[in-house]
Formats: sequence, C-alpha cells, structure tokens
Amino acid sequence: MDLILWRHADAIDGIPDEDRQLSVRGTHQAAAMARWLRTQLRDDWRVIASPALRTRQTASALTDEFVIDQALSTRTTPEKLLEAVDWEHGEGTVIAVGHQPTLGAVAALILSGQPALWSVKKGAIWWLRREDDQIQVKAVLSPQWLIKP
Repeated sequence: MDLILWRHADAIDGIPDEDRQLSVRGTHQAAAMARWLRTQLRDDWRVIASPALRTRQTASALTDEFVIDQALSTRTTPEKLLEAVDWEHGEGTVIAVGHQPTLGAVAALILSGQPALWSVKKGAIWWLRREDDQIQVKAVLSPQWLIKP
C-alpha cells in the first residue's frame, strides 16, 4: 500500500477555523502538487480529505472525487487517521489530505514506531509505501520545488 500524506496548502487566517479558504499562494501550491501527482500516480488511487474547507480545496486541485472523513479533521489522532486509510491491510494508493500536527505524527509513527512532532510543510507531501512488512519513503516533496518563480 502507498500512503500519501498531503498537508493542505497555504490558507488565509480566520474564524471559524473549518471555514478558512486557500490563499492565492495556496491555490498555486495545490495546483502544482496536483500536476506532479498526476504524473506519478497509477490507476488505483483514492483521496480522503478532512472536512475543513482548505483541505477540500487542496484535494479538489487533484480530483473532484474524494471522500470527506472526520478521521482527518483538525481534532483527530494519528491512530484514527491510519485506521481510516486502512494502513495495516489496505492496497492501492490513498492520498490523505489533512493537517499538522497529525500528518507529521503519522509519518513519525509509521517510520519510527512512535508519534512525534515531525513537520509537514503547507502543501507538501510525504509518500510512504508498505510492502511485505517493509516501509519505504518514496518521496518527500514541498510545492516550493514545483512552482517556477
């Protein structure tokens, strides 16, 4: 199974937090990452997003066909996210569009066995693969490397 942890792109400040929209910069970040992902993904992939507007807008840069799941919300845990994507038994590729600090904690939990405060930058992805009980890091990519000045 491949798991792509995709942090929502840059968003404007505001309240309520769930209604924050992507900034102009964030829209460019999401579009650039979506273009790159389209060149890398095989046929068997799906997207799960937090209910927050900024994550839905980020996911929409890649596809309009995604599932909204509370297990990716700002109040979730790494364990709930891993259960939602079926990390232990799932197949194919799942793109989880969510938030910090959860995404960093999920990466830490998968790679080190302990949740920790690892950083996933806005709009960035961490692409992890579980194959035959081995964990591989396929890519860690920030949108800043994809956007031409």
